[in-house]
Amino acid sequence: MADVQNNSDIAAMSFEQALDQLEKIVDDLERGDVPLEQSIRIYERGEALKKHCDTLLSAAEDKVQKIRLGRNGEPVGTEPLDPE
Repeated sequence: MADVQNNSDIAAMSFEQALDQLEKIVDDLERGDVPLEQSIRIYERGEALKKHCDTLLSAAEDKVQKIRLGRNGEPVGTEPLDPE
């Protein structure tokens, strides 16, 4: 696993990359063959990855909500995702 003690690389990860690493951490912890100190470190990294995924997911949800609906509930257009 990459440098587990330094989580600075997480901010540059895509949602998919962070989720992939988070799933690997869960698998490692579920196996139960990781020493206690390492378990604590990778658990902390998992928390940082989860927070990053939550942030990215929230941003994506905000963009989806920009779709405008007409009176009948049908999409009638969109607003710019990135206002200028």
